[in-house]
Amino acid sequence: MCTDHDIKSLFSRGFFCVTIAIMSDEEKKKKIMSEPLDVARDDSAESDEVVEFEFNDDGEEDLKKTLKKLRGSLKLGQKEKEEYLNGWQKERADFANYKKEEDARKALFSESMREHILSRFLTVLDSFNIAFSNKETWGKVDIAWRQGVEYIHAQMDAIFEEYGVKSIGEIGESFDPSIHQSIDMVATDKKEQDHKVAEVIQKGYKLGGRVLRPARVNVYEYHEHTDRK
Repeated sequence: MCTDHDIKSLFSRGFFCVTIAIMSDEEKKKKIMSEPLDVARDDSAESDEVVEFEFNDDGEEDLKKTLKKLRGSLKLGQKEKEEYLNGWQKERADFANYKKEEDARKALFSESMREHILSRFLTVLDSFNIAFSNKETWGKVDIAWRQGVEYIHAQMDAIFEEYGVKSIGEIGESFDPSIHQSIDMVATDKKEQDHKVAEVIQKGYKLGGRVLRPARVNVYEYHEHTDRK
């Protein structure tokens, strides 16, 4: 065991200085050696994948096997990427088709509702037309009351026109089964009147290209006139 006198003697000879210097060098070496490990730990934490090298029987790295393995991994990654891309594109196309179908369904529903509501008001227009058809009787109605009713009728006509509803069925036009409903046949000896509308019993209406209600009409039917002796 060293006495105080011995320690002082050693210290005076520079022993502790050498020891401290040696310890400092060792600490520096440990610090330097630990830094690459810390960096490696950081790199491994940032990277999710670790490349595993292939070795031969002698313990040396087999570059051919390693490259083959890397190519296989790359090919697999490429395949997975294409599968994900194709799946994403398919889902996107399916969503676009769904959106188109949904928009079309909404438009059809809106059109059907409008058609249904307008059809309910056709009977009101029929009542106006029946009242106006007998001109003699209608002319005897009080003028102030008559003008008021005619004004209401004009307002309804304007609303129907705004929504694209048009009346169909006019006397003298050719019979068309897509817009006319034949109620009765009227004989005629005039060939040019054959299959022409002779009388409009009830007006029909169209909404755009769709028939809300066909016009109910009587149709001329040509019969050749012969004089009998």
